[in-house]
Amino acid sequence: MYKIEDMRRNGILVSSIGVTSLFCLALTSALPATAVPAAPEAAAAAAHGAAARGTARSAVPGTTQSLPLVPLDDTRLRGRGAGAVRELGLRRTRVRPFSLLGVVWDDPRAQLHGSAQVRTRSAATGAWSDWQDLETHHAGHGPDPSGAARADGPVHGGTAPLWVGDSDAVEVRVRAASAPARGAAKPGRDTGLPLPAGLRLELVDPGAPVLTAGAAPADDGASASDPAEAANAALAPPGTTVIPPADREQTERELSALRATDPQLDRSAEPRIGPRPGIVTRHGWGADESLRESGFGYTKRIEAVFVHHTATGNAYTCAQAPSVVRSIYRYHAKSMGWRDIGYNFLIDPCGTIYEGRAGGVARPVLGAHTLGFNSDTVGVAVIGTYTTARPSSAAVDAVARLAAWKLGLYGADPRGHTYLTSGGGNLHQKGKKVRLHVISGHRDGFATECPGGRLYGELGTIRTAAARHQGR
Repeated sequence: MYKIEDMRRNGILVSSIGVTSLFCLALTSALPATAVPAAPEAAAAAAHGAAARGTARSAVPGTTQSLPLVPLDDTRLRGRGAGAVRELGLRRTRVRPFSLLGVVWDDPRAQLHGSAQVRTRSAATGAWSDWQDLETHHAGHGPDPSGAARADGPVHGGTAPLWVGDSDAVEVRVRAASAPARGAAKPGRDTGLPLPAGLRLELVDPGAPVLTAGAAPADDGASASDPAEAANAALAPPGTTVIPPADREQTERELSALRATDPQLDRSAEPRIGPRPGIVTRHGWGADESLRESGFGYTKRIEAVFVHHTATGNAYTCAQAPSVVRSIYRYHAKSMGWRDIGYNFLIDPCGTIYEGRAGGVARPVLGAHTLGFNSDTVGVAVIGTYTTARPSSAAVDAVARLAAWKLGLYGADPRGHTYLTSGGGNLHQKGKKVRLHVISGHRDGFATECPGGRLYGELGTIRTAAARHQGR
């Protein structure tokens, strides 16, 4: 259902990954001033402003700190092994600056039955946040259980990442849930469920990339040979930061040209395709291409769109969105062990669309977003958490415009249904043919809260708008 094209890039410098050892967990004293780099959000904002003026700034590499969680009490879960504990975490710990965090563990098949909460200290004000919950049921995001579609290294289980802004200290607690009652519990016996092995806190600093203004090619000496940028060559030259929107006539001409090179594209006499929206490229949001696996994975065609939310919280601005995307990318690629960022596209509240997984925005790139249904689909994530918060109208419209264009490449009607074969999950068994909306929510393919009740409730509006953009 997919293929891997090996397009290796030479001469890429791998940015360092900051790893903090277990011995650092007890340190609570302030780090020396020379050990604390510039605030990543401030650097990113400065780079963003420089890009708007048509100038470039030096890159500040992102980093990941990995902190093993330790027992917070001595209460062992009797009869469940020497390593099982009721609560793991970290007391208040000073760390290098970071902006996004998540908890990961060794086995991607293991579930965290319990809760995970964090508090962080603002690097700007020194104030501690309230306790915040991490979304622990995140297994539905990720690559299908197929070796070639995964990264070369180990894949891990993990919570959804949470954007907390520029922070320099953290406190975390992960508590096991109680086991279901089975008759009368014996006095003194602990009935907690075991926590996954290898629990650790991942702290991500997104860094600040080299950015250049507008859609003009960047003169940075590397763009022309970058496979991720070459994959978009049919739409924009290397170094492009934003693929500009196209009107209907231009989009239809573009489709005719793409058909000549991609045999999977629909060849109907009368194309039904929405005008191509503007898309911020990976170069535009500052992707460090050395983090992802070499080569690109492709599926056969696009038959459906799965809509997601990133569950990273809503405490960010549109100006910070590129930093959030870089953080999610680093969390997916380095902390979770995926090939690349999982989503094919991401959208912020201002309606800006960002290229996600590398391989070309007009091509059927195999993502890691809906476990069991990554083949022949595209994953679109609205950045934020939309369980109770309402998504912006700009974001909803952007999903519709993107879906109208992407589905139109393959002749799919946004108001229709399609049949997809499940690759296995907690809602549909492997091999089952499932009837789904052409524009579906993540929860339609996997038992999950994603994309949140408020965003899920907008899918009808998105389908209607996408069909209208296609001229249906």
